[in-house]
Amino acid sequence: METGSWGLKAMSIEKATEFLLKLRTVDEMKSQAREIRVPDRRSRSNSHVHLPPNFSAFENVKQAISMAAKQNVHVLGASNYYDYTVYADFAAQAQAAGIFPLFGLEIICMLDEMREDGVKINDPGNPGKFYICGKGITRFDDMTLSAMDLLGLIRALDSLRMTKMIARLGEIFTERGLELKLAETDIIDMIVRRSGCSEDTVYVQERHVAQAYQEAMFDKVPLADRIVVLNKVLGGQSKAAPDDSVAVQNEIRSHLLKAGKPAFIEEKFVTFDQAFKLILELGGIPCYPTLADGARPICEYEVPVEKLIESIRESNIHAAEFIPVRNEPKMLIDYINSMRAAGLVVTAGTEHNTLDMLPIEPTCVDGKPIPDKIKDVFWEGACVVAAHQFLTLNGECGFVDDIGRPNPDYRTAEERIGAFRKIGAAVMQRYFEINPPR
Repeated sequence: METGSWGLKAMSIEKATEFLLKLRTVDEMKSQAREIRVPDRRSRSNSHVHLPPNFSAFENVKQAISMAAKQNVHVLGASNYYDYTVYADFAAQAQAAGIFPLFGLEIICMLDEMREDGVKINDPGNPGKFYICGKGITRFDDMTLSAMDLLGLIRALDSLRMTKMIARLGEIFTERGLELKLAETDIIDMIVRRSGCSEDTVYVQERHVAQAYQEAMFDKVPLADRIVVLNKVLGGQSKAAPDDSVAVQNEIRSHLLKAGKPAFIEEKFVTFDQAFKLILELGGIPCYPTLADGARPICEYEVPVEKLIESIRESNIHAAEFIPVRNEPKMLIDYINSMRAAGLVVTAGTEHNTLDMLPIEPTCVDGKPIPDKIKDVFWEGACVVAAHQFLTLNGECGFVDDIGRPNPDYRTAEERIGAFRKIGAAVMQRYFEINPPR
């Protein structure tokens, strides 16, 4: 069956997680886990990328899977915003390539009290803005009514803002001498053309808006005239080369779309409790995305690391994630050793949420290698998520239960992480026997 362009061609969304039911029974897998000698790292892993129709470096799922396979990354996790239809295609193509798929999500919420106090959490530009991830979701194909209501609210708030922002940006361009007025449908069409997706799965993001206006400007303005026109539109001096599409998109965002800029539309987010509940309703593990020295200075919420850990645990969060390409190796060591010692499981990814095509395997800032002991922690995190997916889909309690509490079958966090690490390794071992890496 065709698996090249979109999930509905590969399998229905209801079939996306079916492979986890066909590995072995829970008792058989737990028995295998007791016998398994867990390697430090069976293969390379990446627990967080964005796939189209989210804004992504990848044009489609096939490209993401192909690159992962060529770079020997055999565990790949998607963490999309607001629609998960693409996970059907992701699961099918991952199986065909011998790559183990991890299913996740990302949500933006707002902590009003921290916004009022000016506290930055894990967004260096917006006090109170809180990114939270869900790891190992398995109920995206058969959502509860509560999940559908929460997701519908998130989509509605975001879509209303994007509609207003698109219109306002067109007004700014026109007022400053370049008549470009795009409609939301124009931007959706651009996304559909690029990724081959269905338009009803598209939720426009700020980066999509900047990309659409950059492309329209490049189409209309000759290369020799672009910097003059761009300076006028931006209301400042451009540092981008006139043919550098990514740099121009970034300047449109920073000069026109960010808070305090002329095309900014105030964001309206769900609460932390609503985001947390959605993750649990979809069967996931709530996870804190840590920015650390990816922001300079580090956000107040995240220093010192001991205070961050206390805040995470008080929020009933038992997992953290890093995008190491933002971080210096020493910072990773300091933060992750402390988090792991405190009983948090830790994962890592690359996001690939810009057009810059990074390697699939995570590295530290400027391509510096991640220390081996930290790679071990990230591999452990991938195993825990794999185990959680397998167990919850088979009707068992996962790493956390339906209200976010740690699995009560284990006395300590260390015992729980160790057990899930082994179960996840056994799940992957069986998966790779059936779907050997190509």
